[in-house]
Amino acid sequence: MTPLQMLTRRQMFRSGTFTLAPLALASLRQQEVMGATQPTSPLPPQVPHFRARAKSVIYLFMIGGPSQLDLFDPKPELLRRDGEVLPDSLLKQAKFAQIQEKQPKIMGSPWSFARHGESGATVSELLPHTASIVDQLSFVKTVKTDDTNHMFAELLINTGWRQFGRPSLGSWVVYGLGGEAANLPAFLVLRSGMRPRSKRANYGNGFLPSKFQGTPLRSAGAPILNLSSPPGFTRRRQRDSIAAINALNRYKLESSGDDEVAARIASYEMAFRMQTAAPELLNLTGETAATLRAYGIQDTSRPSFARNCLLARRMVERGVRFVHLFHGDWDHHTNIAGGLPSQCKQTDQASAALVRDLALRGLLDDTLVVWGGELGRTAVAQKSNKENVAVGRDHHIDAYTMWFAGGGTRAGYSIGSTDDLGYFPVEDSWHVYDLQATVLHLLGLDHERLTYRFQGRDFRLTDVHGNVRYELFT
Repeated sequence: MTPLQMLTRRQMFRSGTFTLAPLALASLRQQEVMGATQPTSPLPPQVPHFRARAKSVIYLFMIGGPSQLDLFDPKPELLRRDGEVLPDSLLKQAKFAQIQEKQPKIMGSPWSFARHGESGATVSELLPHTASIVDQLSFVKTVKTDDTNHMFAELLINTGWRQFGRPSLGSWVVYGLGGEAANLPAFLVLRSGMRPRSKRANYGNGFLPSKFQGTPLRSAGAPILNLSSPPGFTRRRQRDSIAAINALNRYKLESSGDDEVAARIASYEMAFRMQTAAPELLNLTGETAATLRAYGIQDTSRPSFARNCLLARRMVERGVRFVHLFHGDWDHHTNIAGGLPSQCKQTDQASAALVRDLALRGLLDDTLVVWGGELGRTAVAQKSNKENVAVGRDHHIDAYTMWFAGGGTRAGYSIGSTDDLGYFPVEDSWHVYDLQATVLHLLGLDHERLTYRFQGRDFRLTDVHGNVRYELFT
C-alpha cells in the first residue's frame, strides 16, 4: 500500500464516508450467535509438521527441585556410606550451589522404597498414589541441566535459554499449533504455593507476538483481573464497545501490518468471550463427589494444587492446547525431613488422580502429562549455618528424575540410570534440550523447523541444541 492510498483511507475514515464499525459489530454478533455450533479459536489450529501423537500438554512444574534420591532413584550405597565424607574424586567434579563445607558428608534417604506394578518401578513411601499408577508412567532418571541457580535453571528448561527474553515452551507450542478452544486462551497458567523465581518469563511470549503468551488464572477472586464488566455495563454495551474498538484496531492493522495490533484485537475478543467461559470453567459444582474425592478436594472454592489439577483436566477437555501448572516450594536446603513429606502430601494424590481421570475419559492418549522441576538434589547433606536446624540437600544438576504420561509415550518404562551414589548418569543422559525437542516431536513439531525470525536470524526453542529421544515413544 502506498502512502497516498493510506492517506486517502484515513481521510475517508475521518470524514465518516467509510467506517468498519458496523461491519465489525455485525461480525462479532454473528460469532456470538454461531459460537454454540461453530466455535473458532482466536489462534486457529495449524497443521503440524508430521502426524502428532499428542494434541495438548499438561506440565506439572515442581518449583525448587524435588529430591530424586528420596522419591524415585534409591541408592543403597548412600545408606551404607551415610555420614562418610564425599570422595575427592567426586568432590572435584561437584557443582554445589550453597554448600560451603570443604568435606560434605554423604546422606542416605530416610524413607523406604518399594517396587510397584507390573513394571516394577521403584517409588518412595512418600508417594503412594504415584506408586499406584507407575504402569502408566515413563520415568527419565538422568535429566541434566546447566545451572545450579534456580532462576536460570527455570529459564533454561522453560524457555531454552538461561537469560530473560526468550519465548516459553507453551508459547512455542501455540505458535506452532494454534488452539482449539473458542472461548479460552490456547495457553493457560495455574499456580499454587510459591511463584517461580523467574516469574512470568516461564510462560511469557518473549519475542513472539504477545497473543502467544500464557494467560495466568488467579487462584482466588476474579480469575482474571478486569475481565468482568463494570456494574450497569450490559453485555450488549460491552459487545458494541469492543466491536468499535476493534474496528479501529483492524484499520490500524491493515495499514501497519503490526502483529501486536493483531494480538490486541484477539485479546479484546477473547476477553469478551471469557466473561462467560472462565466462570464456567472454574465452577466445579458439576463434578461428581467421587471425582472430587479422587483428587483430594474438600472445598471446591479453596485454591490448591489438587483443584488446579482438576481444572487442568477441564481445560484440555475444552480445547486448551497447553496448561502450565506451577507448584512449590521443593527447595529443601534445610529440614528436608519435614519439608519433603509436606510437598508430597500436597501433590501426590492429585497428580495420580489427574492421570487416572484423563485415562478414564479417553483423554490420556492425546494429552501429554509432564512432571518435574528445574533441577534435583545432591547426594550429600547440607548443614545450616544456624544452630539446631535439620539438614537438607543442595541443588544437583547432573542427573535428576522427571516422569511422563500419555500423549504417545511408553507406559511402565524407565529410561537412564545413575551411579551408585546417584551423582552422574551411567547411561542415557537427557539434557533439557532433549526434553524440549522430544515434547515438540510428540506434538508433531520438528524442533529444528519451528523457528521465528528475530533480530536478523531464525530462533528456535532448542536453538542449536537438542535431540529427539525416541526411546520415550510407544
